[in-house]
Amino acid sequence: MPYQPPTHSVERSLRATTGAKIVAGVDEVGRGAWAGPVTVCAAVTGLRRPPEGLTDSKLLTLKRRTALAEELESWVTAYALGHSSPQEIDELGMTAALRLAANRALEALPVRPDAVILDGKHDYLGAPWKVRTVIKGDQSCVVVSAASVIAKVRRDAMMAELGEEHADFRFGDNAGYPSPVHRAALEKLGPTPYHRLSWSYLDALPRWQHLKRARISPDDMALEAGGQLGFDF
Repeated sequence: MPYQPPTHSVERSLRATTGAKIVAGVDEVGRGAWAGPVTVCAAVTGLRRPPEGLTDSKLLTLKRRTALAEELESWVTAYALGHSSPQEIDELGMTAALRLAANRALEALPVRPDAVILDGKHDYLGAPWKVRTVIKGDQSCVVVSAASVIAKVRRDAMMAELGEEHADFRFGDNAGYPSPVHRAALEKLGPTPYHRLSWSYLDALPRWQHLKRARISPDDMALEAGGQLGFDF
């Protein structure tokens, strides 16, 4: 399928139907990882023409994604990041942890959005924000695509730094997601302080099962399953 650049159509619709003047795009990364935080980026772009080649971060090469993120950080009107730690994910479950990270990102913006475009079909954000969900918004909406790229690059850099403390896990390569090296390190060394202890990978590690936290809710188990299949890597 040929490349279709993202547009401002949803943002224009929100402006026309709700009177919103400031529209933020929100996207997350790290939802299905075994280690590290879940990270949310909130971005505001206005209606300017985006940088060439902008799309969902997962469709970009590492080199292009990194270069584009650097360009986007100076191109966007504003952006902010919010994180929920592995401990918060274990305590709250993924849906609530996503909400917490998204609120942290939105509240850190220098301007308060009148409306939010949220990638996906599930509104995990809710009141007091006016939310429009868009399936594959990270491909079709400029403001969500920008948030997608910045979130991915910034979280990957964070995981690479954590990986320096735990070289056997190769977080710089896998960003905390399942991989053969990651699995082998877990079996040999057990979880690091950056691992999510409610995740079901511990079920396959008898030596470390005593560290398992109580299971998260059924809805969150579905989110976790997506990550174990390699989605959102």
